[in-house]
Amino acid sequence: MLRMVGLRTLGRVARELRRDVAAAHARDPAARGVSSLEILAAWPGVHALLAHRVAHALDEAGVPVAPRVLALASRAITGIEIHPAARVGDGLFIDHGTGVVIGETADVGDNVTMYQGVTLGGTGFATGKRHPTVEANVTIGSGAKLLGPITIGHGSKIGANSVVIHDVPPHSTVVGVPGHPVRVEGRRPEGPDADWAHLPDPVADAVRLLSTRVAELERRLAEAEGTPAPAQVVPLRNRRGPSPAGG
Repeated sequence: MLRMVGLRTLGRVARELRRDVAAAHARDPAARGVSSLEILAAWPGVHALLAHRVAHALDEAGVPVAPRVLALASRAITGIEIHPAARVGDGLFIDHGTGVVIGETADVGDNVTMYQGVTLGGTGFATGKRHPTVEANVTIGSGAKLLGPITIGHGSKIGANSVVIHDVPPHSTVVGVPGHPVRVEGRRPEGPDADWAHLPDPVADAVRLLSTRVAELERRLAEAEGTPAPAQVVPLRNRRGPSPAGG
């Protein structure tokens, strides 16, 4: 009986590993033209997921100590920490990966992409569900922190270094500290990209609007007092160029 369970577990892990390698091929430009064997040998995100698949299966089977030891060894080798009890869907791709932390009660959906430094963390000492739920097709930028039992909706994009502490609607773009949606676009073609430089910047937009209003008020005041008009406030201009995502 134990042998049958072990064979089924190994078969499931092998299928998941094939999907992890396929995700690296599909979403990492550095993996283009690279063999599956090389990805298995040299991609730390794939190594961390393989270790987690095994540790999670052992944890679900109630095996003591071994899941934690395996997770610790994986963290030491890859720099990626995934708690054995965390639930990870198919096709997760962790690019570079150093500093990624996925907590005990985190749930990660299918086809999620994470960059280095991402944290799916808890808040306080509450028991029960205390880590984020990330739905399918979400992209999380480098250094982003998702804290607490929040839900990141399907197809959303979390900007680099954002700190997200509230639920995020599906198909949203989130930036800032604390993170807040600046764009909710409805259903659009999904998938990760590297175009972090062209995310909306609500702070810059607010400063630009205030500069325009101050210039207008100064002009009106100068006209009323009969004094020379103040120097013109030159608005900041966005530098435009080719998208780093290749668009």
